[in-house]
Amino acid sequence: MFSDKRTSLRYFLIFGALVVVILIVGNTYQFFQKVKEEERIKMELWAEAYKTLNSSEIGADLPLVLEITSKNKTIPLVLTDSEDNIISYNNIDDEIFKKYSKELLERFKNQNNPIEIEFENTRQYLYYGNSPLLTKLTYYPFALLLIIVLFVALIASYFKTNKVSTQNKLWAGMAKETAHQIGTPLSSLLGWVEIMRADNVDEQTVTEVEKDVKRLQTIADRFSKIGSEPVLEKVDVVELTKESFEYLKSRFSNQIEFSITLPDYPLYLMLNPILHSWTIENLIKNSVDAMKGKGKILVRIEDDVRFIRIKVEDSGKGIPKNEFKKVFEPGFTTKKRGWGLGLSLTKRIVEEYHNGKIKVLESEIGKGTIMQVSFKHNS
Repeated sequence: MFSDKRTSLRYFLIFGALVVVILIVGNTYQFFQKVKEEERIKMELWAEAYKTLNSSEIGADLPLVLEITSKNKTIPLVLTDSEDNIISYNNIDDEIFKKYSKELLERFKNQNNPIEIEFENTRQYLYYGNSPLLTKLTYYPFALLLIIVLFVALIASYFKTNKVSTQNKLWAGMAKETAHQIGTPLSSLLGWVEIMRADNVDEQTVTEVEKDVKRLQTIADRFSKIGSEPVLEKVDVVELTKESFEYLKSRFSNQIEFSITLPDYPLYLMLNPILHSWTIENLIKNSVDAMKGKGKILVRIEDDVRFIRIKVEDSGKGIPKNEFKKVFEPGFTTKKRGWGLGLSLTKRIVEEYHNGKIKVLESEIGKGTIMQVSFKHNS
């Protein structure tokens, strides 16, 4: 219900913005037409005054005529004869008129109908353009529309950010609750491991069970850290990656050929060990899923002057180029089962918690994919 109310509010705001735009644009158009009519009247008066000034019957009306013809300071105009030869112009820069007189005349013809000035033996035509005020009014609705679009985009961005924030809180709450629920049976399992040792159960069996129980403890610890600021410590990323790789290698079938290439010296970074092992696990499991449990996986760490790069390469089905970024979105999955959270969580661990970068480095349909995680030295 709360979501429906927010959606309704969003549509209401967008609809309200559109109504405001329509009303303002309508009023602006009416104002534009009114100003245009007033400028037409001014030009008709100017044409009449010009005709009087150039006639032989002018008398006491001379001061008024001169005032009318000299008062126009804003509306650009051009006077021509019946053959479009220019007689004079007003309110136009001399340099501009010399270069673009024909273009200006054509523009004036398109903007307003000419005013005919009839003398005894000849006719002249007054062409005029829009004043600066009228020109500004022409572009005003577009500027207003741009502002409204930006306003609507801001509203949409706010709702989207708010939705993502709510989802993050929900996932964090679910993760912490999951960790809490796992904790109780884990305590019992640890007790059962001790009982198995006391009953002299085969030590190798007990050791393997103990490893899996500890693994469950690690998983619970991972989920409990979601939504909290992790504690970072200086660790050897080479050794930490190798440990995660070796654990997973022993848990998958022999149909997957695992290999790893590492520097022969330690590389220290500020990381959370549990979350980094989760990163490696998610990337390897994602590769296993892409290969449907059969193929080759290569993990390698490369070191250069600025970056430490961890690459996980598989021989799976590959990823289309248009999905390189989508694979990190929450809920995106190509599997029939799954929530599509693995790579999304991995991206969050790498980029938000460890200040690194993760991306699909290369991928070819039917041949495989290379995922890359990059960290700056001394990050």
